[in-house]
Amino acid sequence: MRESVIHVHRGGPLLALVGNPNCGKTALFNRLTGSHQKVANYAGVTVERKEGRLVSAAGRALRLLDLPGTYSLHARSPDERVTCDVLAGRAQGEKRPDLVICVLDATNLRRNLRLLLSVKRLGLPCVAVLNMSDLATQRGLVIDTQALSKALGLPVVSTVATHGEGVDTLKALLDQKDVWLSPEPLALAANTQANAAPHSAEGDHAIVRQILQDLHLDKQLPDLASDKADRALLHPVAGPLILAVVLFLLFQAVFSWAEPPKRWIEESINLLSAHVTALMPAGYLQSLLVDGVLAGAGSVLAFLPQILILFFFILLLEESGYLPRAAFLLDRLMGSVGLSGRSFIPLLSSFACAIPGIMATRSIANPRDRLVTILIAPMMTCSARLPVYALLIGAFIPPRQVWGGLELQGLVLFGLYLAGIVGAMAVAWVLKKLTTKTQVRPLMLELPSYHWPSPRNIAIGLWQRALIFIKRVGGIILSLTIILWALSSFPAPPPGATGSPIEYSVAGYLGRGLSTIFEPIGFNWQISLALVPGLAAREVVISALGTVYALSATGTDAAQSLSPLIAQTWSLPTALSLLAWFVFAPQCMATLAATRRETGGMRWPLVMAGYLFTLAYLASFITFRVSSFLLQ
Repeated sequence: MRESVIHVHRGGPLLALVGNPNCGKTALFNRLTGSHQKVANYAGVTVERKEGRLVSAAGRALRLLDLPGTYSLHARSPDERVTCDVLAGRAQGEKRPDLVICVLDATNLRRNLRLLLSVKRLGLPCVAVLNMSDLATQRGLVIDTQALSKALGLPVVSTVATHGEGVDTLKALLDQKDVWLSPEPLALAANTQANAAPHSAEGDHAIVRQILQDLHLDKQLPDLASDKADRALLHPVAGPLILAVVLFLLFQAVFSWAEPPKRWIEESINLLSAHVTALMPAGYLQSLLVDGVLAGAGSVLAFLPQILILFFFILLLEESGYLPRAAFLLDRLMGSVGLSGRSFIPLLSSFACAIPGIMATRSIANPRDRLVTILIAPMMTCSARLPVYALLIGAFIPPRQVWGGLELQGLVLFGLYLAGIVGAMAVAWVLKKLTTKTQVRPLMLELPSYHWPSPRNIAIGLWQRALIFIKRVGGIILSLTIILWALSSFPAPPPGATGSPIEYSVAGYLGRGLSTIFEPIGFNWQISLALVPGLAAREVVISALGTVYALSATGTDAAQSLSPLIAQTWSLPTALSLLAWFVFAPQCMATLAATRRETGGMRWPLVMAGYLFTLAYLASFITFRVSSFLLQ
């Protein structure tokens, strides 16, 4: 007789989603939880976790945890270890799940069933979700879910998570009491190969083989459509060229598509500033709202369209199944600098933010490769740099078309991203020469079938990224902007002062002091001052410049957008020097903190900060001197 293992605890029963990578687990999680989900870290580690609230068909509230994808319960990397620890009840701050939802790729049951057997042996109540059943049908695979359920001794639900098919059936199943009981023994365990122990890897292989044979699924059917596409996309010559074109078009779109909504946001902020100025009497409160909040945080908010467009393309590539192909294509390039293609995914994640990129290195089993990937991750141009790039390019690079209709601004942006990539590869090559001779590590990577991206998943991903960005604007960026406004407003200028009030404030003296360090690379005191709060978050540089120049301006100049203001006051070599600075400088304390957590000490964060600041200063110095000489 089966026994119930459910426990009562705060927050309701806990369910865990488990599955191989690329089995559609995230799509199912989004369908089950909708907007009722949050992103955090697992207690004690920096692997990202997703938790949501699931409401069953009967209205029962349940907690749903999306565990990192894994191929087995024998952990080979830190993120797989998290999944194993949660299922075994060893995770810090988290109880053992009351029910496991094991997601199976219906087109690859041979591999997916082995993980399910390992999960079932833990004694946890388990439900199998046969996902991507539409793709299996297209390939001619007919799966009898009732027969599979009988063979496994647990409920099986067929779903197409991207379209929501079968999700309501799964929710209704969670209201049945039998689902929450310990699983039945395998119906086929007694019939496995004679020499295979039932609790061994050989035993699992034998059980899976027998299940597939009994269901007439033991023949592997090829995915003809994906194979045809891969002949071009993975071609040794055409493949890298196609990848380069895809990335190039991505950066073109970031500028050309984002300009109208960006302009609308800027005009709205300027209009709001004018209304506040007209309605409120002059004084510190008006200055705080207009010169601090709107000129500072509002300047950063205007770059939300660029960030959403960047993430739209990244999610599109991820959802379609193209990202693993990109890792495969870049494996040879990565190998030339001592890494493998497995480093590509964390580095690509760093284009969004270096912190999740550093966290994603937990999927790299080799310690040296993981450390080198962590050290070069901040050199990938993260979305926080994008507002700075967009501001400077928009102010100093004319929006004209070159080379058959390509946007010059998009070309410059592509060049900046390329500079970060080339710099990162150069650093990895140097580390390869300085470290001991490395062994050749062949890349073993699953290439999922191509499929149309789910609009729902992309919409949820964009919505989450927009919320994160807006919370940053309304949180750390707004707080630092207000602090900088206070430092820029006090003390008041002495009687008879002829300069702008900010020149006599604490911030003014601090900026002029720092300018002695940064003057050789072309930075004025306003830029030098803005770099200080920018250490907390790169976007704060924009809000800091907006506040500083708003308080430095007089008359109608204060109502101008930041872009024309700096275009009037900076030279082109200064702008180019600042662009070179942001290609390399870490400028983010949170990135250094994540590195400290991942490496277990301060040694490597200090190494990272030291070499990145050195590279940034040298690159800015060379850029400023060469451009100044050429423009004489």
